Amino acid sequence: MERYVLANVRSFCEQIGMGAGDNQKGWTPAKNMADWCNYLAMDILGDLCFGKAFHMLERPDNRYALELVSLATTRHLICGTMPIVGKLGFDKVLFSKIAAGRAKYMAYSKAQLTERTKLGDETDRRDFFYYLLKARDPETGVGFTTPELWGESNLLIIAGSDTTSTAMAATFFYLVRNAVALQKATSEVRGVFSDVEKITQGAGLNLCTYLRACVDEAMRMSPSVGGIPPREVLQGGITIDGEHIPQGTVVGTPHYTIHHNAAYYPDPFTYTPERWIAGSHKSQGGERVTTSSEVEVAQSAFCPFSIGPRGCIGKGLAYQEMMTTLARTLYLYDIRKAPGVVDPGEGSPQNEWGRHRVQEFQLIDQFTSLKDGPMIEFRKRI
Repeated sequence: MERYVLANVRSFCEQIGMGAGDNQKGWTPAKNMADWCNYLAMDILGDLCFGKAFHMLERPDNRYALELVSLATTRHLICGTMPIVGKLGFDKVLFSKIAAGRAKYMAYSKAQLTERTKLGDETDRRDFFYYLLKARDPETGVGFTTPELWGESNLLIIAGSDTTSTAMAATFFYLVRNAVALQKATSEVRGVFSDVEKITQGAGLNLCTYLRACVDEAMRMSPSVGGIPPREVLQGGITIDGEHIPQGTVVGTPHYTIHHNAAYYPDPFTYTPERWIAGSHKSQGGERVTTSSEVEVAQSAFCPFSIGPRGCIGKGLAYQEMMTTLARTLYLYDIRKAPGVVDPGEGSPQNEWGRHRVQEFQLIDQFTSLKDGPMIEFRKRI
């Protein structure tokens, strides 16, 4: 399926470079990367799941679906943590816009499934639904029911796009605010590859260890699912950190909290890709030495994709999309924070506590993360 990923990444790289003019010394107008990363992730998702790209990168026709995804995930958070709200239909009264948006999203998702089901095997690729439609229970010989397939469609559209786009946007945000990290990542990519078309999955991309550290550090600071994955304590209760928790209690630890625990990550609110690579490094604050044990501790608490049997099944695909996109972007373009433009991705000292850090990418928990920004300009590499 890589050729479909690459086709969309090529389109992304072309679109973000458009609009450069002599009066701007070759720089493009400011681009809101939350939007462009969303378009890319959704187009890849369409190709891999439904046998067609949504073409959000090139045209605005289908972009309305992004707001529906956002509203659907918000309702999922509300009614998932307070089921009685949805059961009694209170959401339609208390959160009418969210409820209406979620209903439209469900219809959109169902339409994508219906269209793909009609297509059957008449497609040039074995996409996700090729296998889902052909799957049979080994004991009964029965395939998935239509409601089950609809559930898969609902999940794949959100999980396959929203989280990846957030991680990419966060990486762009931190790179343009950390000159040393940007220079090191750019030099690494341009040193490994001699041609942009050689940037594909494989040994070359695996050599870009610093770029991978930049991605991981962005996901640490601004995880795509930053809130609580809730779990209910079972019969008999449980003891956590010396405290007895009775059965029926809903517990959870936000990824954001773990990722900003200084016991695992010294200077937790500082973007430091070097914390993921053992050795001596030059960084913003001067010379830094990262020991192997420090890397092990950092890795032990790193959970942007969750862990265990409920860990994200799309982790490998997400890394492929992010690494390929970022590497090709840095190979083709110089990038910078858009000067003189208010960046909605930044915090502000005037904001409430917790959103006061200017250098932290601002996300809103809606099960996945709502984002806006960063604002970035691009200039073709000389």
